[in-house]
Amino acid sequence: MIDKGKKMSDKLSVLKDYFGHDSFRDGQEQIVDALLDGRDALCIMPTGAGKSMCYQIPALLFDGVTIVVSPLISLMKDQVGSLVQSGVPAAYINSSLSYPQFLRVLSNVEHGKYKIIYVAPERLLTDGFLDTCKKIKISMVAVDEAHCVSQWGQDFRPSYLKIISFVESLANRPIVGAFTATATNDVKEDIKKILRLENPFEITTGFDRPNLFFGVIKSSSKDEKLIDLIRERGDRSGIVYCATRKNVESVCELLCDNGFSAARYHAGLDEYERRKNQEDFVFDRKNIMVATNAFGMGIDKSNVTYVIHYNMPKNIESYYQEAGRAGRDGGEADCILLYSPKDVRLNRFMIENSEGNDELTIEENEQIRDRDFERLKYMTFYSTTNDCLRGFILRYFGGEKKAYCGKCSNCLSVHKLVDATIDAQKIMSCIARTGQRYGKPVICDVLKGSKSEKILKAELNNQSTYGIMKEVTARHIFGTIDFLAEKEYISSDNETEVLKLLPKSRDVLFGRERLVMKKVENSEKVVKTHRPEVPVNSELLDALKALRKSIASKKSVPAYVIFTDATLIDMCKKCPETPDEMLEVSGVGRTKLEKFGKQFLEEIAKFR
Repeated sequence: MIDKGKKMSDKLSVLKDYFGHDSFRDGQEQIVDALLDGRDALCIMPTGAGKSMCYQIPALLFDGVTIVVSPLISLMKDQVGSLVQSGVPAAYINSSLSYPQFLRVLSNVEHGKYKIIYVAPERLLTDGFLDTCKKIKISMVAVDEAHCVSQWGQDFRPSYLKIISFVESLANRPIVGAFTATATNDVKEDIKKILRLENPFEITTGFDRPNLFFGVIKSSSKDEKLIDLIRERGDRSGIVYCATRKNVESVCELLCDNGFSAARYHAGLDEYERRKNQEDFVFDRKNIMVATNAFGMGIDKSNVTYVIHYNMPKNIESYYQEAGRAGRDGGEADCILLYSPKDVRLNRFMIENSEGNDELTIEENEQIRDRDFERLKYMTFYSTTNDCLRGFILRYFGGEKKAYCGKCSNCLSVHKLVDATIDAQKIMSCIARTGQRYGKPVICDVLKGSKSEKILKAELNNQSTYGIMKEVTARHIFGTIDFLAEKEYISSDNETEVLKLLPKSRDVLFGRERLVMKKVENSEKVVKTHRPEVPVNSELLDALKALRKSIASKKSVPAYVIFTDATLIDMCKKCPETPDEMLEVSGVGRTKLEKFGKQFLEEIAKFR
């Protein structure tokens, strides 16, 4: 615990000296204060909101060492690399270290050479590490990506269950902080229970990322649309997510064949290629990463300006976390989903055929499968809705309800309001009269008056609803069904996709409620093409980027570890002439000023 009289000045000094910022972002200061006061904490902040700084600042102010539990080797390397360049004594312990390297780190830990140690959860209870931890003062254990501890989270990792055993094995219980970008109420309760947080300070800063543009494109030709979208974005850095390894391979080949600089990442590649491809992307040797969801948890690459999902993910949690890897420097960025109904069927197949977790009971695995189907339903609603996309996401996480954000493809598309009551009645009546035994394709075929063998064999052509919507397109019928499902007038059985009427449908069927639906007037939704150009001296910015690249190359770290694009842009705007003026640039702390300030000041001077 820090003396309260010093807390204010000390935390601001650390914020400026090490991280180069004059003020905290939303929620950061409250979390820092709680931890400095000796309280456990549960913090839910969107990707890119500065969660890491919330435990890094207290770590530098505490007397002892802070242990950060992190799930991925790449994440640890990025975080430690950035901290070291900022003057923070930090190290990591994971399977990438040789045994001599591991012993060297442990020796340095014992001799007090580090303030922050990043550790893989699998290493916590190993003899060497545990013995060392019992010899030193551990002030805090920070659990990054804390949703991994919960079987209800989208990334459950059994190794995270070891954390509490590690904490309780220490002579003096440290402060425990849990940090995640996405957590439903069930997951939050799980985190508190499993990590045994004691009267934790809890904060959810809101899930909105105002700098992100959200778009959904329904296209019959995803490949063509993908090429168009990437070509519009020039040489900017981006991620393309695919649902399967096969898709990753074909999409990466497609992009390379069309002259783009792309790398691939999935669990089927050997460790060497995965590491090489990730480094090519992080070090800006390749502009585009094509990957499955195996790539990216905690990726801190600041200049990713777009994330495109070639396939629809299984749930909103995963989508928002993956999309949130864009725009981490605070600049404008695009998050675009290419949707096809085939994506829904693929995800259903993957859920149905998932092996489950060996460490859970049959009943628990069944519960998780049911939950996955329920989450897929909401992901489908997001992909098909004509309502505000940002508002949909915020409502899903229990946040503020936006009806119009002005910054998503739905809000920027031209709509008209149409009375959907009669069409809804026809669809609901068809579902009822066919015995609530069929899914969307069959219901559509009956309404359209199809003469397919399946319809005739089941004698569905004898129904009174047969052919009553033959004048409208199948797309319109499917769209109306999606609308009714999203608004909870009908439901789709998780196991069979059979459509069923919900209680709300009665008011519509019997004329007591009218339904109004948005219909897109323009044939294709508006999708932002790229972030606006920053009004700065482009020649100076290019020169500063070249200098940054040269320094980063010599130090074998990614360019953004030296300075982010946002910091370079601020340099161009302010054109500092002295070290004191350089400290006024956002992202320049005293440590980086001492290391790099002279070189950048000299480069800026050439353009006056």
